[in-house]
Amino acid sequence: MKIFIKNMVCNRCISAVEKIFSEAEIATNSVMLGEVETKADVSEEKMMAIEKSLLDTGFERIKDSAHQLVDKIKNIIIIKISELDIDENFLLSEFLSSKIHKDYSSLSKTFSQNENITLEQFFILHKIEKVKELLLYNEFTLTEIAGKLGYKSVQHLSSQFRNITGFTPTEFKKLKDHQRKTLDSF
Repeated sequence: MKIFIKNMVCNRCISAVEKIFSEAEIATNSVMLGEVETKADVSEEKMMAIEKSLLDTGFERIKDSAHQLVDKIKNIIIIKISELDIDENFLLSEFLSSKIHKDYSSLSKTFSQNENITLEQFFILHKIEKVKELLLYNEFTLTEIAGKLGYKSVQHLSSQFRNITGFTPTEFKKLKDHQRKTLDSF
């Protein structure tokens, strides 16, 4: 039985979900970002307990196909950004279409209808959150960050950063409250 789960965005999320299923004594074949495959069907009673545990931990079971698709899109985008390997000629439309094997316009429409934000806006917001993280870690220069996240120039990154946050990257680094958002808050 496949169970789709919202807000799984990292390996810690996979571990947390594995623990929930283990504690409920439900054997799994696999646990991946956004999806759990159980060895057998899960009773309604156990499913209700699982859903409660998931909610208590910040996750949520996804029941309809549109929400499953949106969650899959989010996970793909988050993983792509976390890899820090976005080419400056990267096209979100081509990337998502090739990963999901669906027409980008239908992906975009489904996403926008369910999230009240466009795919492009979601992508940009997550890139900016990654920029914030990298600025705070102080491992890379702004030029290196721009290159890793597909910006054609530092000026483009800085302009987009200022439009989203209201601060330049330098001003942001000097703030005491860095106003970071969790990945599942979008």
